[in-house]
Amino acid sequence: MTTDPSHTDAPGVSIRIFGSLRPLRTARGLPHSLVVDVPRAGTTARELAISLELPLERIEGVFLNHVVHGIGVHVSPGDRVAFVPYGTPGPHRVLLGLHSAGDEGSGAVA
Repeated sequence: MTTDPSHTDAPGVSIRIFGSLRPLRTARGLPHSLVVDVPRAGTTARELAISLELPLERIEGVFLNHVVHGIGVHVSPGDRVAFVPYGTPGPHRVLLGLHSAGDEGSGAVA
C-alpha cells in the first residue's frame, strides 16, 4: 500500500484518524487525513492500520463509508475509512454503534 493513488488506476481509499490516535501521527509529522491506494481486490482495515503504524489495541471501531464496523472489515478502492480509538463518551458509543464494533473483531492482536 502506498500513499500515492497515481500508482494504480483504481481510486484510493480516503482515511481519517480521530481522537487519541491522531497525535500519534502528528507527533511523527505524519498526516491524520490521507489517501492511500490498495490492491484492486481490497484489504482489511486491520492491514491499513498496520501499514499506518496505528496501535491495533487502541482502535475501538472503524467507520467504513459512514457505517461502524470492527477492525476486520474489508476495504475496497474508493472507500472512506475512519479509525476511532477507545474513549468515546458513553452515549455516543451507543448512538454511533461503537459498543458492538468489537463483536466483529477486536483491535487487539491475538
